[in-house]
Amino acid sequence: MKRLFAIFAMAFFAAAPALAGTLDRVRDTGKLTLGYEPARPFSYQDESGKAAGYSVALCQKIAEDVKSELKLPALAVEWVPVTLEGRFRDLEQGKVDLLCGADSATLARRGEMSFSIPIFPGGIGALLRADASQGLRDILERRPPSRPLWRGSPAQVLEAQTFTVVTNTTSATWLSERIGTLQLTANVVPVDSYAAGIQSLLARRASVFFGDRAILLDAVARSPSASDLTVLDRHFTYEPFALALRRDDDGFRLAVDRSLSRLFRSAEFDALYAKWFGRPDEEARRFFRQSALPD
Repeated sequence: MKRLFAIFAMAFFAAAPALAGTLDRVRDTGKLTLGYEPARPFSYQDESGKAAGYSVALCQKIAEDVKSELKLPALAVEWVPVTLEGRFRDLEQGKVDLLCGADSATLARRGEMSFSIPIFPGGIGALLRADASQGLRDILERRPPSRPLWRGSPAQVLEAQTFTVVTNTTSATWLSERIGTLQLTANVVPVDSYAAGIQSLLARRASVFFGDRAILLDAVARSPSASDLTVLDRHFTYEPFALALRRDDDGFRLAVDRSLSRLFRSAEFDALYAKWFGRPDEEARRFFRQSALPD
């Protein structure tokens, strides 16, 4: 009996480190690991090979606050590039402690991971070529047709198009659902990046590229073919972005939310936001006031 108890005790305590919270593990190892995905302007690798972007700046502030909270001024912060396909798996397997990117906090995802308070009012937009037909624009913008639709109904016009979208994103899920709901037979060509989606448009392999509107705007602004592209004004969905972390880690989530809430209420936040998106308007300020939690 004593031998069985000893074996049980050894197994229990051997498993304990794997069950430890992120803050405990960070305190023990002296390292915080942050993942960043290719989703400019939220997260990307700059010309010097370092992590950069709006979400990265937020995570840098969180790292500073964790150093202070744990009284670890020498805490090492490691930035790990992750892929769109493997980012959630890397988080679940403990390869990163926090995902600093552009991830929508959906109910389906919350079944597998936790999220911080919202960090940005994301939403799906549409990118077209500048020479796209006015009829297609009117339909996508839900405007009254500027001229008669000689070639058929709006549904028929959409069925004649080829859409593209980045795989493993909420945009891909939304587009599939919309096509099913409208019973369209439109062709969808998935791509693995925003750069590939833009190239599909320019090469006329697709007529509409759906993706997060803020990312589309940034990608077009940096494209040498910007004059050949246009992002529609319409938001097709409202999808607040948040930072993803492992489930059942309330201590770390509290530290993340506390850091973000204080930053959103601070005088320095306007300048941080403006670096990536321009000066915040009253709607943006309201979003961050409502996202921040009181102390």
